[in-house]
Amino acid sequence: MWSRRQGRLRPTVCGVEELRRRRREREAALRKARREQQLVSKRLLRDDAPEEAGEGCVAAILGETEVQQFLRQAQRGTEEKEREGALVSLRRGLQHPETQQTFIRLEGSMRTLVGLLTSNQALLQLEAARCLHELSHSEQSTVAEACLPATSYLLTYLSGHSSDFIELCLYTLGNLIVESEAVRRQLLPQGIVPALAACIQSPHVAVLEALGYALSQLLQAEEAPEKIIPSSILASTLPQHMLQMLQPGPKLNPGVAVEFAWCLHYIICSQVSNPLLIGHGALSTLGLLLLDLAAAVQRTEDAGLELLACPVLRCLSNLLTEAAVETVGGQMQLRDERVVAALFILLQFFFQKQPSLLPEGLWLLNNLTANSPSFCTSLLSLDLIEPLLQLLPVSNVVSVMVLTVLCNVAEKGPAYCQRLWPGPLLPALLHTLAFSDTEVVGQSLELLHLLFLYQPEAVQVFLQQSGLQALERHQEEAQLQDRVYALQQTALQG
Repeated sequence: MWSRRQGRLRPTVCGVEELRRRRREREAALRKARREQQLVSKRLLRDDAPEEAGEGCVAAILGETEVQQFLRQAQRGTEEKEREGALVSLRRGLQHPETQQTFIRLEGSMRTLVGLLTSNQALLQLEAARCLHELSHSEQSTVAEACLPATSYLLTYLSGHSSDFIELCLYTLGNLIVESEAVRRQLLPQGIVPALAACIQSPHVAVLEALGYALSQLLQAEEAPEKIIPSSILASTLPQHMLQMLQPGPKLNPGVAVEFAWCLHYIICSQVSNPLLIGHGALSTLGLLLLDLAAAVQRTEDAGLELLACPVLRCLSNLLTEAAVETVGGQMQLRDERVVAALFILLQFFFQKQPSLLPEGLWLLNNLTANSPSFCTSLLSLDLIEPLLQLLPVSNVVSVMVLTVLCNVAEKGPAYCQRLWPGPLLPALLHTLAFSDTEVVGQSLELLHLLFLYQPEAVQVFLQQSGLQALERHQEEAQLQDRVYALQQTALQG
């Protein structure tokens, strides 16, 4: 997901791992924002030499005359160093939106840059590609569309020999893809999906991370479910290769796995052909990866694990809603107490390190227990009800999901309610009835109803612990009145 630089590219200020760590952190924040606010996420690769990146060395905004001068020098300079230096200066100027707008307004500027991109001098090609990369990071769709003449060449270079150059082209394409439908309309006929499918054979981790990023940008397009995924993605070998990249084992690379897990998530969310993915073994692969993640959080304090855990949990949750799970035997692949145990290890990790991810894990637990008595049995036999109840105070959202999972268990009948009772459940429910959130209280009432139905002795204990007074607090709330009244009658008659 985050690149390294070797060979002729200039050395970085920080170490490679430090750069990757920073980029991972930025991407985590961007993905969170994109999830919550539908923001566009783009990547920017900058690896300036130490003398260029020092304090006080801020790239200046370029005017029209300066842009023309640098382009002329890059195109017609007598020395290769002079030509390369002109492109470096232009690239630094293109870090500013004002320079970007000046550049695209200049007649012939993009044609000149594309000419340098297609020259036979590697250093000029590289600097021209970096200029395009700066332009691709613009927040203005007009800038992205101005880059259209370069896209066919960027695709061509994906089949080249320099992994660093391929990586740069992939990130640039990824940035352009997400910005504008016009860009996507041009890239699809040009063969971007076959080009990406060919890149997935690369032995270079940095290329695979960049590929995953570019593909995830394409898969998030508004038109992807109707026009891109069915006709292009699923018709290619990409889904099978994505699942291979997510296979647990010594060859699993966390950065690559994160990218392809998000790609898989976007495909699954499109609901175009989830039975096909299940048939390819998606449930089995993701289930094993979940076990691997749980083992990893027990070995390390690495906070980066949640970057992979989030899309894996979402993929599993969405796949489990498919009716085809039963018919292709996918559900059988997950009927394993280890899955429930692994999920609770992750929930405890989230509780301590990343509480915002608790709903993701609880959503999966809900989908596992909703229609599966065996998973409900696992929850009980592994004594996980009390750890589940300990999550109630985290937030209203978490409380609702915990109570929903408990309802899934209780609705399986008397044998399940008998194992829920006695214990800490009733005190916890009396506590949640004191909440002001209507949804939390409503879910608590639902669980009490199931307990009263299948475990009649719960009624007497409820009355002894001032349950009626707890119900009275909500008898005037319009959304809860009917359920409160029904429970009061059941308790009084019981």
